[in-house]
Amino acid sequence: MAFSFLRALLLVVLTARASADDGQVTFVSELSSKPAQKLSKYGWYGNVRLQRFNIPEDSAVARWMFSVTKGHNFNCGQHNVTIHIRWGAPPVINPIGSTFPNSTLWSPCLSLILPVTSHSSTTFNLSDPAPGDWYVAAHLPEDDGRIEQKGFPSCSYFFQPQLSIRRAVDTPTLQQGTFLQQTAAPDQPARLKLYVPEFASSLSVSVANCLSGDGVDGGNCSLVLRLGSVSLQHGPVTVNCSGTGCSASLSNPPWDAWLRVVVESNQDNRTVTFSVVSNYTVGCKPKSVGLRADDDLNKLRGNSSYINSTLAGNSTVVTDTVASSKESVSLLTPLLASACVWSIPVLHEEVDVLSVRFTPVNGPNVSVTDTNPTLLTYPLPTQATGGTLNLQLTLNTTNITLGNSSSVVACLSPWVPVLELNHSQPCRTALFGGYGVHVNASVPKTVIRLPFPHSTTWYLTLQLTCNGSDCGNTSLVSVVPEVFVSACVEDCGTYGECRLLRSYSYLYAACVCKAGWNGWGCTDDSTAQSYRRQLTATMLLTFSNLSFLPAIVVAIRRWYITEASVYLFTMFFSTFYHACDQPGIAVMCIMEYDALQYCDFLGSICSIWVTILCMARIRDTFKYTLFMFGTLLIAMSMQLDRKGLWNLLGPVLCAILIMVTTWVYRGVRRRHCYPPSWKRWVFYLIPGALCALIGVCLYIFAETEGNYYYTHSLWHILVATCVVFLLPPKEKERETEGWSRGWSWSWNWSWSWRPRVCGYTLCQSSKDELYTVT
Repeated sequence: MAFSFLRALLLVVLTARASADDGQVTFVSELSSKPAQKLSKYGWYGNVRLQRFNIPEDSAVARWMFSVTKGHNFNCGQHNVTIHIRWGAPPVINPIGSTFPNSTLWSPCLSLILPVTSHSSTTFNLSDPAPGDWYVAAHLPEDDGRIEQKGFPSCSYFFQPQLSIRRAVDTPTLQQGTFLQQTAAPDQPARLKLYVPEFASSLSVSVANCLSGDGVDGGNCSLVLRLGSVSLQHGPVTVNCSGTGCSASLSNPPWDAWLRVVVESNQDNRTVTFSVVSNYTVGCKPKSVGLRADDDLNKLRGNSSYINSTLAGNSTVVTDTVASSKESVSLLTPLLASACVWSIPVLHEEVDVLSVRFTPVNGPNVSVTDTNPTLLTYPLPTQATGGTLNLQLTLNTTNITLGNSSSVVACLSPWVPVLELNHSQPCRTALFGGYGVHVNASVPKTVIRLPFPHSTTWYLTLQLTCNGSDCGNTSLVSVVPEVFVSACVEDCGTYGECRLLRSYSYLYAACVCKAGWNGWGCTDDSTAQSYRRQLTATMLLTFSNLSFLPAIVVAIRRWYITEASVYLFTMFFSTFYHACDQPGIAVMCIMEYDALQYCDFLGSICSIWVTILCMARIRDTFKYTLFMFGTLLIAMSMQLDRKGLWNLLGPVLCAILIMVTTWVYRGVRRRHCYPPSWKRWVFYLIPGALCALIGVCLYIFAETEGNYYYTHSLWHILVATCVVFLLPPKEKERETEGWSRGWSWSWNWSWSWRPRVCGYTLCQSSKDELYTVT
């Protein structure tokens, strides 16, 4: 898959020897490159070019090189390319300063500005980067709303990121309670790692027995101790050591993870030897609530049936819910004195792409006490980071009345739970932040939305808190925590559409807004279009197609029945295509949008094709053959590339070439300009050509998203008007090889038949048409 997308991965092994008491350290360098991608002006997240890099464990330095190259040689001025970098999930950006939906929490990521004229590049270095996936997003400045026709030359810029990594392959490991002798120099820090097991509540790393290489300072450490990695949004814990030693402590360290330890020397040209040791403490291990030793998959299957029946509104399940809640309470009672935290098992269900739902096994109600916290665990896979993590916490006040001084405090945190909850304790771990909420009698429901969450295990801790030391009679309450991953925030609302995007094999979703609405969830109405403006745009774009009615009438009166049917087809589908193409709520679709668009584009180009061929005045047999053959080719090209430039220019140029050829042939044969009448040129051909030229200029150069509804309506009117001017006059009665052979149909609805003798029709002589004005 990587090779199919032209991904290049180069591996260069460089061996470096560093003097240390514990042996020699080997470093390797890995180089990865992504193919160049064309940048777009930012209008929504789909205009962003997203790339994903993986940084392995024990990486010492990561170096990105970003290159931007201009695609054309003509002067485009200077543009600024914005580059966003984030660890663990795609960057959440807001270049246009729009408003985020309510209860949507996000933190800004690192952004770089790269000015570009013809070719520019910049580098970004990061020491001790966090291992895992890193995401790089790039885009041009905000879209100015100009509609660029596909195929015309425009200013294009191509973005290519590259990453080089230097990592140690034999990093020493700190064991619990075991001293390790290390040496640190200014240019060669000591790099170590330690494993933090699950349920660890605290961690400490101590440095002792410092000794300078030359022995001048004796026991002066002059070291810098760092715990953790650099993730741009969160940095390591740093301690400056002095004297004979120092230590760094972490409360709530990340569970089941490798932690980096870096010790640097502050002394110039001096090597410091020291001993380092780590210790962790397990405060308490949670006891499971809800699943007994004899439980099996049948209970999980029963819970799934329970969920489906609840969605269907089965009244029998309500009784089961109450019984399940009472069972959970009964299970909690004997554990109140023996456990420090209760872990509720959670069912993980992948519903669809970027759609994951978590449900407590014993039902939606979760019991919470004031003595010890309740813990729920939500593992989030990598493929779910492209969506939105939603938490909806609801207080169940059916049987219990919660006082005004009591509330249920909740903390949603990644990597490690916060097991001590109160109003003064922040919802934050040692290296990462959390998201705290609470519900009470006055606010029984709260919501949190996290776009593009990190791929890790998320923990939700719940506990009942009171202002006094005793909560009184209310020591056990029930809440309903709903945690799920959705593609977009509330499906982008009324004025937005949730679209699934892809960067190679990685899938993510974003909202594309319409009718002037903006924001991450299309909830910012600062530039929204009013309903009156939406209705006006719909009326103009649809009723402007009625300007084809004069062209249809003129074509019928001049006996161009085939051409009139093409104009009727174009008018019909263009009207309903634009009625369905509107961005707001004033929309009407009589069939699928794609079918309407295809018929509109096909009819528009065929109208131009048949009109120019009709002006050529060729014999009917050749004309209708070209009609059919050209329409088939146009239909094929529409299927291949509907908005391609040559889909319009190709038929137009071919038809003009045929028309000019026939006109020149007739002019040479008659030795007279064709058409011969100056009135035809002044009153018909020149005005029709001007209408067509003005319409094409408006269509190509003047249309923007702001003026589209009236400039495109004017394009409809001009095209229909030029057809009225350019259609040739009615031909004189003469026998042709066309569809009228053998009979004629006059305006008084009479018909006549010419006699046939021995299989031949008696003919009448007729003069050549001189293309005069009648």
